[in-house]
Amino acid sequence: MNWNRLLQPDLILEGSILNLTPEIIQQYQLKGLVLDVDETLVPVTVAFASNELQEWINQIRPLVKIWLVSNNISENRIGSIARSLDLPYYLGAAKPSRRKIRQALEQMELPAHQVAMVGDRLFTDVIVGNRLGMFSVLVEPIIHPDTVMRFHPIRNIEVVISEILGASITPKKRRVTNVNKM
Repeated sequence: MNWNRLLQPDLILEGSILNLTPEIIQQYQLKGLVLDVDETLVPVTVAFASNELQEWINQIRPLVKIWLVSNNISENRIGSIARSLDLPYYLGAAKPSRRKIRQALEQMELPAHQVAMVGDRLFTDVIVGNRLGMFSVLVEPIIHPDTVMRFHPIRNIEVVISEILGASITPKKRRVTNVNKM
């Protein structure tokens, strides 16, 4: 697999994960979601799910199986978030390693192509999803409202490097690429 295909999300959503609607999930015939946690579901400084996030989970839960898979190693923090959403989880995933994502897929009893890997990072979430043949979804990071500076140096570097390598990461609302992957 070449770099631009490895780094190219299948779907780029403008805004947060809350913009991943039931209609989009049904449109791509997804049966499962593997969700990153830090800055995909909650700001990195927060250890609980917002009311909006809880409502979103409750809205999509009837449509898909859901697992949280985080690189974070804090059982306290990730476990607390997962319990507040009543979702199973793995921590310390070391994405783009595939091991914990494969375990989540096995627990879901779904083939990779029916599951979306959803996250805010290209070099972890998108790469691992694409390596496994999942439907990869890139969302904008959720930042704590008290954060004055909304500059994300790591994400910005990932975007620049990805575009140099041939991936197109320009944010466009619900832009879809590589639909033949399904």
